Amino acid sequence: MKNLRAYLEVRESLISFLQQDVGTGDVTSESVLSPDLSACAQIICKSGKSAIIAGLEEAGILFDICRCRVQTLVTDGSRVENGSIVMSISGRALAILQAERTALNLIMRMSGIATETRKLVEMVGKINRSIKVACTRKTAPGLRSFDKKAVLLGGGVTHRIRLDDMALIKDNHLVLADSIEQSIRLAREKINGCLLLECEVKNLAEMVSAVRAGSDIVMLDNFSPKQAKAAITQIRKMGVRKKVKVEISGRIDPHNIADYAKLQPDIISLGYLTHSPKAIDYSLEIIRNSDCQPS
Repeated sequence: MKNLRAYLEVRESLISFLQQDVGTGDVTSESVLSPDLSACAQIICKSGKSAIIAGLEEAGILFDICRCRVQTLVTDGSRVENGSIVMSISGRALAILQAERTALNLIMRMSGIATETRKLVEMVGKINRSIKVACTRKTAPGLRSFDKKAVLLGGGVTHRIRLDDMALIKDNHLVLADSIEQSIRLAREKINGCLLLECEVKNLAEMVSAVRAGSDIVMLDNFSPKQAKAAITQIRKMGVRKKVKVEISGRIDPHNIADYAKLQPDIISLGYLTHSPKAIDYSLEIIRNSDCQPS
């Protein structure tokens, strides 16, 4: 974790996740196992193919909360192969089983996001490595920090994490406001140079208005590749391409991201990264007592 505050916030979230899963206790394990029984376990990649691992740090904290000892065998953000052992755990059997599902759920989800992000970053990188692949705020409630971290581990960028990170004037703001120009002026006064200002536009006319009004970034929302090309060409004709960043967003996925990357925007953002990737399968396997050597 970057700092103590971040660690404590994550730990608090993980405790809540555990409580959600455990409830008043694991009635099955507590019925059939001795409370003093020690055990060892391994978390193993079952993806069937290589994947980017993410969530090991969080899993380690979960097992620590349950007073287990862990040894991470790979680093978050690295590529692992099917069958790879990524973590070893030792401690009370009841404690290991208590944390098992929550730890696996986070590793599986975060690894799915990181793996898909890495794939798209590499696709875009073959065209232009300076283009940033960004996620959005389309994350599961309560999981945003974990989803965003997974994107970072995959090589993407987070865009806004919260509404106070930057000013982003979107379509619903413009429905309620008088004009793009006024919205940008008011937002500029509010942030007073402390934050970036971005304006989402749905056509060429709105884009021209946003650029002329001084938006730092224009988001071309739901533009086809042909429309986006025309918009970027227009910005160049206005002589401000080096000053105004271009973000392309909306309905972007692995099938069309290369078409947009060829247009040389600064940012390609897609909700797909956090709402659609398939989880990567991992399992926790208890080691037989004869083979167990708790640390």
